[in-house]
Amino acid sequence: MGCVAALALRSSKQVRILGKDAPSPAFRPIVLSYASRLILERVGVWPALATTPIETIRVSQAGRFGRTVFDAADAGVPALGYVLEYSVLLQALQAAVRDLLTPGDIPARCIVHAEGAAPDAEEQRYAQDALVASVRFSPAAETTAFERFTREGPLALLPLAGRYAVVWSMHPERAQKLLSASENEFLDELAAAAGIRPGRPLAAETRAVQPLVLRVRQNRVAERAVYIGNAAQTLHPVAGQGLNVGLRDAWDLAQIMRDARDAGDAATLGRFAARRRLDAGAAIRVTDLLARAFLRSSPLTGAALTALDIFPAPRRFFARRMIFGPSALP
Repeated sequence: MGCVAALALRSSKQVRILGKDAPSPAFRPIVLSYASRLILERVGVWPALATTPIETIRVSQAGRFGRTVFDAADAGVPALGYVLEYSVLLQALQAAVRDLLTPGDIPARCIVHAEGAAPDAEEQRYAQDALVASVRFSPAAETTAFERFTREGPLALLPLAGRYAVVWSMHPERAQKLLSASENEFLDELAAAAGIRPGRPLAAETRAVQPLVLRVRQNRVAERAVYIGNAAQTLHPVAGQGLNVGLRDAWDLAQIMRDARDAGDAATLGRFAARRRLDAGAAIRVTDLLARAFLRSSPLTGAALTALDIFPAPRRFFARRMIFGPSALP
């Protein structure tokens, strides 16, 4: 997020990034919303990214009634999202800001904290871990994503370069068991959870486990300092909101600071905090609600999915809210 804020500000403000290139992380699939694509286009990074578009999302639950389908055309966008590895985005951003890197502290009117967790953030540990994997299926993945609510939590299958990036929330003990299970055992368990619609899993190319937490810094501004992205909020991966909210943090910060005479004074930072309150606050509440209410496959989940399937207006509203936040970018 710091790189995006720096790129958006560099034409109007003197900007430096403290640190050095970060090493490429392990396999970590991410979904960029269409609004995030617009932001990355505006800062010149989008052409460097190899992504797989999501045109359709099929949502269902294992062993119970209830399903709905989100379609890009219904939402009025070319794609509901774009899947890529986080390392690809990180490398493109680092290449774009390399001339802005500085190895040590320098005087600044405002310090933007964009990575890591703020030491004074409030944290809640979910009773789940995410098992993340890259899996080849037959037939190969194309442009449809699957979100399936299982007995232990949501399972997402995200199309990525002909494979599916799997993000499977479950009890920590089970996540560790499947992490160390044989490939055949893991694929059998995945097939049982995913159902028949995505096809048959053939090979697991990588597996990892990530703990799931909700971490929020209640005040995103301090004296000549501001917190965005993961430094402000870390969200449950359900609905894929965390990174996209962080990108909107960075873009809104740049818009507020661009014309400010003093980028770090209390009035400027107060305007930023007010502007982000609705979007970030709603994303925190919605993802936490989804993570807890849809923790398990249940009749309530089925009723909600059926209602969305029957009534197109609420389905379109929900899709566009997840894509754009409270309002669309112009």
